[in-house]
Amino acid sequence: MELRHLRYFQMVAAERSFTRAAERLHIAQPPLSRQIRQLEEELGTELLVRGSRPLELTEAGRLLYEHAIQVLDRVDDIHWSLRALGGSRRTAYPIGLVGSILYGSLPGVLRRFRASRPDLDVRLIEMTTLEQLPALRDHRIAIGFGRLSFQEPGIIQRVLRDEPLVVAVSGDSPLAAEGGPVPLAALVGETLLVYPRKPRPSYADQVLALFRDRGLLPNAVVEAGELQTALGLVACGVGLCLVPDSASGSRGDLIYRPIVEAGITSPIIVSTRAGDDNEATAALLAMVTE
Repeated sequence: MELRHLRYFQMVAAERSFTRAAERLHIAQPPLSRQIRQLEEELGTELLVRGSRPLELTEAGRLLYEHAIQVLDRVDDIHWSLRALGGSRRTAYPIGLVGSILYGSLPGVLRRFRASRPDLDVRLIEMTTLEQLPALRDHRIAIGFGRLSFQEPGIIQRVLRDEPLVVAVSGDSPLAAEGGPVPLAALVGETLLVYPRKPRPSYADQVLALFRDRGLLPNAVVEAGELQTALGLVACGVGLCLVPDSASGSRGDLIYRPIVEAGITSPIIVSTRAGDDNEATAALLAMVTE
């Protein structure tokens, strides 16, 4: 399997048409069809339901499409990071963060920090809290912002704040019609969407623990790759999802309800290397604290 196979398949899957995909890829349709067929032969399974209009993905095709997006996004990140490194004379300052904290006040802080430090090439890298720990140890990032607490040698973690969680439901959910906060027990009869799927432990385990610690067991649990995918599935009527309150405005077609019980929160945590005397990190921490 080569990257071009994944790019071709991703385009066909996104367009649901060989003709439109070929036009966007600037190649003829017959070679594109052959490349997809070769990919199917290599994988030993069909990826598309041929004859359907528009094209539909098989179960294997949907799985490959999800992974292809992640792989190709990562390849593009590597490409542009290396190009930026080669063309920049500023000192690189990589920051690791989980996507869900970008809905709150942190973007404004990071914007101020970048403006105050023109000598730094501030790079924001999306990664889970679990991924941030080895990245800190290996000096691949200078600081990390996440949501999980770990006892890790050489790493210092500090809770900045505990953010309340709200439940996101579709407009036709029975929970959407009621007003006011909803008890956690009222959610267990619905399908619970959690994210990310991996690596684990993650925010998904944090949410599941909120139910388990109160003696509750959701009727069904479906794992999604990330926050926006989970909310998209909620909009499709698949189930409901607990999200940070700051993310409650990210989709206007959903209803967001607060939770009755106290302590239904997710911490925002900053992680740094123990003994790190980097003055840029100290300046960023001062801004965050302020």
